[in-house]
Amino acid sequence: MKNRLKELRESLGLTQEQLGELVGVSRQAINAIETEKFEPSIWLAYDLCKIFHCWIEEIFLFEESERKSRAQRSRGVV
Repeated sequence: MKNRLKELRESLGLTQEQLGELVGVSRQAINAIETEKFEPSIWLAYDLCKIFHCWIEEIFLFEESERKSRAQRSRGVV
């Protein structure tokens, strides 16, 4: 899923490790989200929103994602 996590993190002058500590995950997890290799749980996404004082849609760009949601896959939506 496309996201602006790296941009937002850097705007606060945080390293991946520092952001991970703030939300209770590893540096590797933050890296995986930034590089679109991992989609966070809703709870982690919520915690990230609290750090950046923004809405989830300001971090995660749902309309730009090429990956189908689980609901779309289960309904056979192309």
